[in-house]
Formats: sequence, structure tokens, C-alpha cells
Amino acid sequence: MTDPVTDAGTDETHGRFVVVPAAYVFLLRDGVTGPEVLLQLRQNTGYMDDHWAAAAAGHVERGETAYDAAHREAAEEIGVGGLDLQFVTSMQRTRHAAAIDERVDFFFTARSWTGDPRVVEPEKCAELRWCALDALPDPVVPHELAVLQSLRSGTTKPYTTFGF
Repeated sequence: MTDPVTDAGTDETHGRFVVVPAAYVFLLRDGVTGPEVLLQLRQNTGYMDDHWAAAAAGHVERGETAYDAAHREAAEEIGVGGLDLQFVTSMQRTRHAAAIDERVDFFFTARSWTGDPRVVEPEKCAELRWCALDALPDPVVPHELAVLQSLRSGTTKPYTTFGF
């Protein structure tokens, strides 16, 4: 039996988009001037390289929950475990002008974990940096920036959209 999903991200049977889920983890700590978030500088990934992004993030794999993916990605990308994950928002997003698929992103924060965050995948991450929420580096991946800004202002909602 062939898979009815094409490389373009549509279901040939119904012509619907296939939703691609991902999980994001923002590690937070109290800094001298206020809350800080751990960000990574992306490199050699083919997507948003040279942009700052969540220290740990990635696709939710088949049969895996978003919580499980968040834990797995944190271990794989920054070498931490025992995350006390707090759900922040789910974001439905698309690239409206050039929509090739639709995404559902699950954002989490953690203020406690085990291990010291470090670059585990140096081929994909040029740097990890603690950044004040009110003084983020530039550029930040746009949809992640929207979530970080809502965290800073205390205006997060359980459901958000981006790119529509």
C-alpha cells in the first residue's frame, strides 16, 4: 500500500494539508535584570540558520506526545533531563504566501531540570546563550519571537496562530 501523503505535505486523497507537529522548550531562569531564556544560534539546518531559537525543539515523532518530544529534544540537543515542563501555548501556523504545509507547535517552559545545558549537536548549533526576555538577540525565528514576547508581557494564550 502506498502512502497518500506527498512530499509537498498534502493528502492526495482529500487535497488537505498534513499537519506537522513540533515541540519547543524554553528553559527559563531568574537573571540579574529579570527572567532569562536559553536560546541557540541555528546553523547548517536549512531552516532559519543564523537565527536565535529555542534551545531545544523538534518534530513530534509518530506515536509520541508533544511532552515526550520536548523531553527527548532537550536530552538530544542540550543534554538535560528531568524537565519540569509547563505548557505555554499551541500555535497553528503556516507560510501563507507559500503554504506547503501547516504546523501545530507546542511550546513549553521549564524552570528546573537536571544537568548543565550544553551544545550536543555542534553541527546544528553555533552557540547557546542566556538572554534577558526584555533584550533578545536579533534575529529570532519569527514565530518563536511571538511566543517569547507573550511570555515577557504575560499575555500567553492556550491557542495562538501565526502566518494566517
